[in-house]
Amino acid sequence: MSMNIKKGDTVVILSGKDKGKKGKVMAAHPADQTVVVEGANFATVHQKPRKQGDVGGIIKREAAIRACKVMHVCPKCQKPTRAAYKTLANGEKNRVCKHCGESI
Repeated sequence: MSMNIKKGDTVVILSGKDKGKKGKVMAAHPADQTVVVEGANFATVHQKPRKQGDVGGIIKREAAIRACKVMHVCPKCQKPTRAAYKTLANGEKNRVCKHCGESI
């Protein structure tokens, strides 16, 4: 199964404690159907220092979110949208906005 969301896309979170937040996708994991969104879904991690000079402690970092819980935000019209696909003249598939038709 493939995902419509890729690294670098701007997305809005649809549900959960961070509902309504916009952010950039930092990592996409198609095998797990999850994405990591910048500035959302923080998890507390207890980190141990591994090398001499490293700092350990309790750190907050972004955790993965299911891909079905986020939606693309069109760079042109700034609306959340599902990706439509159009075939270009050279045979490549291109993701486009359903609202304005602009390439995502």
